Amino acid sequence: MFLCVVLGRPVDGASVRSVRFRLDRFAARQRIASRFRGFGDRTFFVASWHHSECTLGDVPAALAVSGLAKRYGAVEALSGVSLEVGESELVGLLGPNGAGKSTLVKIACGLVRPTTGRAEVCGVRAGSREARSAMGYLAELFRFPGWMSADELLKLHQRLAGSEGGERERSELLELVGLLDARARTVEAMSKGMQQRLGIAQALVGSPRLLLLDEPTSALDPVGRRTVRTLLEELKRRGVSVLLNSHLLSEIELVCDRVVILLGGKVVAAGTPAELARPRGVEIETNGGARTYAEASRDDIPRLIAELVQDGQSVYGARVLTSTLEEVYVEAVGGETS
Repeated sequence: MFLCVVLGRPVDGASVRSVRFRLDRFAARQRIASRFRGFGDRTFFVASWHHSECTLGDVPAALAVSGLAKRYGAVEALSGVSLEVGESELVGLLGPNGAGKSTLVKIACGLVRPTTGRAEVCGVRAGSREARSAMGYLAELFRFPGWMSADELLKLHQRLAGSEGGERERSELLELVGLLDARARTVEAMSKGMQQRLGIAQALVGSPRLLLLDEPTSALDPVGRRTVRTLLEELKRRGVSVLLNSHLLSEIELVCDRVVILLGGKVVAAGTPAELARPRGVEIETNGGARTYAEASRDDIPRLIAELVQDGQSVYGARVLTSTLEEVYVEAVGGETS
């Protein structure tokens, strides 16, 4: 079976040439898509294909981890972890120190090889050249040369990443993180919040599909955390997937689509914040104070209010009580501390 591809420029009368690939040389359709991207900016046309499984419609997950295990001698840092970060999805990674979060991120970056299992970035093996070019990373304790300006720093990382975006890419990234007017300012003259935003900008050099962020709001004041939170929401809108490692549970709860909690190298809880929340009854505010009905649900509110009014109580408000992400986290990890 062959896939016929015609290469050429969209100019009348220009010559074209065809290239034929054996489909059975590609183990997965994601690899076909990767090979097409390797043609550069030349236009290409799919002339024909002859296998029902060889379609170009599926988009692989930004990060897919399956049965991941990592052992350091007798120490098991990860034990069969499976998780996925979908396209344009923001996933929070939680867990106490020693839970395996850093090991998972290092494997995704290609810095550590798993003992068993598999990790893929955008459909290719984590650590491969294709995977590294598809992701950006910001460590918690990053250090940039203090004498470099914001523009010089991004130019350096463009060279390291092989990006050809030039001045236009640097300007767009600095504008995205709110530092366009500070492009000539040195790192040492920036506040902690500005350095944090500059770090996110360098992680976005080369337009990665996946962004790995380790404590991006650490040491920031509430205004700085809100700025970074707004930036993360904008990245999601632009189609960037984010795996966010943080100990600030309130931040995770506000910005993340899903949450994964690790403990002892295993996933002990996963889901959306709403899915992880536990019902805790209903609270109704009356002229006699707040009353809590621990066993009640949302459907019970009209009946409870009617009973209170019939008893001569004035009702000012009612709300369904659910557990916070912090309470879910503490329940999942037990007595372990971060």
